[in-house]
Amino acid sequence: MTENSAPLNCLSGVRVLDLTQFEAGPSCTEALAWLGAEVVKVENPGGGEPGRTSFAGPPGSPDSFYFFEFNANKKSVTVNLKSERGLALVKDMAKKADVMIENMAPGTIERLGLGYEAIRALNPGIIYAQVKGFGEGSPYEKNLAFDMIAQAAGGTMSITGEPDGPPIRPGVSLGDTGTGMTMAISILGALYERRATGQGRRLQVAMQDAMLHYIRFAFQTQAVLGRAAPRNSNRSNTAPSGIFRCAPGGANDWIYVFARQKDHWHRLLKLLGREDLIGDPRYETAQARGERIQEVNAMVADWTKRRDKHEAMRLIGAAGVPAGAVLDTMELMNEPSFTERGILQIADHPTGPFKMPCWPVRFDGRTPKLEPAPLLGQHCAEVFGDWLGMSPGDVDA
Repeated sequence: MTENSAPLNCLSGVRVLDLTQFEAGPSCTEALAWLGAEVVKVENPGGGEPGRTSFAGPPGSPDSFYFFEFNANKKSVTVNLKSERGLALVKDMAKKADVMIENMAPGTIERLGLGYEAIRALNPGIIYAQVKGFGEGSPYEKNLAFDMIAQAAGGTMSITGEPDGPPIRPGVSLGDTGTGMTMAISILGALYERRATGQGRRLQVAMQDAMLHYIRFAFQTQAVLGRAAPRNSNRSNTAPSGIFRCAPGGANDWIYVFARQKDHWHRLLKLLGREDLIGDPRYETAQARGERIQEVNAMVADWTKRRDKHEAMRLIGAAGVPAGAVLDTMELMNEPSFTERGILQIADHPTGPFKMPCWPVRFDGRTPKLEPAPLLGQHCAEVFGDWLGMSPGDVDA
């Protein structure tokens, strides 16, 4: 634990019954775990949820790095959902839970007898959350979906890429983690409401639907243009606003500069040594510069190509102009300030230490403390004992 992280207890006492897998559901429950909820993953005793083994992990580890990233601060129990005893255990846990969440294939949870009506009959106060690919009433509601499917069907790919090229999947897993975050926020709202009403809620979010929420800016573009929002890539109708090459010319030796506002433009001109252009009507407004995009961008590019991206970002930022160097994952991992501030922490996992990004919000100067993702079934005795009053002998039986 770094000195800038500490256990967080915002959701202390909140019990979450987690029947999720891969990323969309686990990213939601991990957020709740960061905030202090007791999140218990219910997993298949034959290998756990698929995210454990679907991707590469450290040598000798049964679990993947992917699983580490999306299941920090959780507990794990193993339950055979194909057996009557296993289903009875889950139902007993649902009686004690504040939240139950699942993202199984469409219809699976109902076939198990763990659908909303069945669980609500056991616990009227439960927040019952479901993450699906497509929403109820959608013509595709029974279709399977992963992140890239949601991003294709939800519009994000249609606005990503070059205007004359094919749609491109964005580098971020917005379909999965983005959907998980919308559900986590909604669960918090339902928990707050329940304090007054004592009643639970059924929450449903479709990954496709969540993507529409995240591309609202594209819908305003459509409203302006009167046609579908186009792919713009790094292009802009104003200048300077874009990505510029830096020395020595490596794959990520670039910087993004955005100086649309007049005061930012004037500051940038001073840095470029072109004070003579301050007040020049050919460049004074964003519209005017937009008519001279190539000329304006060439001024900036000539300056940035002679500096490395870190120097360029320092100088442009110090001048009061928004700019961001393109940093890759290794550069971010090796930047000491992230570790010093608790944004990156090292998990003391049984298979070895693992450094990973943590919850980025600091509470009174500290981020939540990182606890490693659980081993499969690691907490059976603890959870079944605390939640259901079972003895070690009962658990092992």
